[in-house]
Amino acid sequence: MGKTGNIETLIGAHTSTAGGLYRALLEGRQIGATTIQFFTSNQKQWKGRVITDEIIADWKKNLEETGIKQVMSHDSYLINLGSPTEEMLVKSRHAFQEEIDRCVALDVTYLNFHPGAALDGGLEQCLDRIVESLLLIRPSIDKGNTRLLLETTAGQGSSVGHRFEHLNYIIDRVKDQIPIGVCIDTCHIFVAGYDIRTKEAWETTLKEFDRIIGLSHLYAFHINDSVKDLGSRVDRHKPLGEGTIGWECFKFLMQDKRTKNLPKYLETPDGPPLWEKEIKQLREFAI
Repeated sequence: MGKTGNIETLIGAHTSTAGGLYRALLEGRQIGATTIQFFTSNQKQWKGRVITDEIIADWKKNLEETGIKQVMSHDSYLINLGSPTEEMLVKSRHAFQEEIDRCVALDVTYLNFHPGAALDGGLEQCLDRIVESLLLIRPSIDKGNTRLLLETTAGQGSSVGHRFEHLNYIIDRVKDQIPIGVCIDTCHIFVAGYDIRTKEAWETTLKEFDRIIGLSHLYAFHINDSVKDLGSRVDRHKPLGEGTIGWECFKFLMQDKRTKNLPKYLETPDGPPLWEKEIKQLREFAI
C-alpha cells in the first residue's frame, strides 16, 4: 500500500458491517484502504450488539489478514451526552458505555463521537454534562487501548463542537483522566466557518486549532467535500473535488508534515466505487 517515507499512508472509509463486523475489514481491503471506520452496532437503535467470542475471533483474524490499522468506531447517532433531559441523558450514557465496552473488546484504536446538543439548555451546561458523561466511563476505558475522539461538528441546530473553544473546554477537563483527542471533519469545520480551501487557509485554521486546543490533540480526519458554503452550518457531504471545498484542501492534508501521517476516513456519498477512486487519488497526492 501507499507509504509516506517509511510510514504507511492511512486512508480508508466508513465501510459496511452487513453480514458481520469483520465484513467492514474485507470491504476496506477491496477498496484499497489501509484503515477503516465502522459501526460496532446499529447506529439508529438504542439496543446494542452483543460482542461474542466468535465475533471477536472473526474480527481479529480478518484484521491480521487485511493488515488494516488504526480502526475507528463511530458511535450511535442517537447518543447525546449533553442532553438536558434526564431520560435521554441516562439512555445516552448507557449506550455510550456499551459502545466503549465493544471497542475495548475489539481493541479498536479510536472511538469517534459527536459531543452532543444543548437542545433547550445552555451551552456551558451542555458542555459540563458532556464532561461528566465522559468521566463516568473512565473505569471501562481504562480496561483497553481505545482513545475517544471528539468530532468537529457543523453547528446545525443546538449541537456543540463547531467551535474549537467547545472542544477545548471538554478536553481541558478530562485529558488527565481519560484518553481524549479530536477528529476533524473537513465538511463540518468548513461549514462551521473555518476556511480550508487553500494552503494559506489551512495554515490559518491549523494555527487557530493549535492556539486553542493544541495540535498534539489532533488524531484523525473525516475527509469530505461540502455541498454548502463556508459558514452555512449545514452538513451535506459531497465527493472530493466536486463540492465547495475543492481538491487543494485534500492535497494539502496529504502533504503537510502536520497532517499527512494522520489516519483519514472518507464519508463521501456513493460508497465503495467512489471510495476506491478517492483513495487512489489521495495516495497520489502523498509525497
